[in-house]
Amino acid sequence: MNCSLIEKFWADFCNNHGISKSSHYEAYSFGDPESADYIADLVKNGIKTATSSALELYEENERIPQVGDYNVILDSQNLPICVTQTKVVEIVPFNQIMVEHAYHEGEGNRSYEYWHNAHVKFFNAEFKSANKVFTDSSPIVCEVFELIK
Repeated sequence: MNCSLIEKFWADFCNNHGISKSSHYEAYSFGDPESADYIADLVKNGIKTATSSALELYEENERIPQVGDYNVILDSQNLPICVTQTKVVEIVPFNQIMVEHAYHEGEGNRSYEYWHNAHVKFFNAEFKSANKVFTDSSPIVCEVFELIK
């Protein structure tokens, strides 16, 4: 990851928006390397305004998203694309995630069926790589964010 480029992007963002450079932010890309550019474009174009992650896959001391957090969204080359701010965070069993949340994730045809199938596949692979088992009741961190830049 090109930390100095990300830090400069963050510093420029803070200067342009009157935000303290010491404000907490996370820098990350969405999905796997093959889909990172596609998903970053969805965010940059205001189509993707939500995301979900598996609570059980967070490391012991890893920060869970919180309302007010800033996020520097990266592409597949770990270059900063845009900044979002978290507006809502809820932890919900996978099988209780609402159609609206799936729509706001913005991927594919934005249907619940598309979202569900893609996320079952994604979470199964992620859980397997962590030697865990994904189930329909696995707790999912549902995050809604707003594009800032």
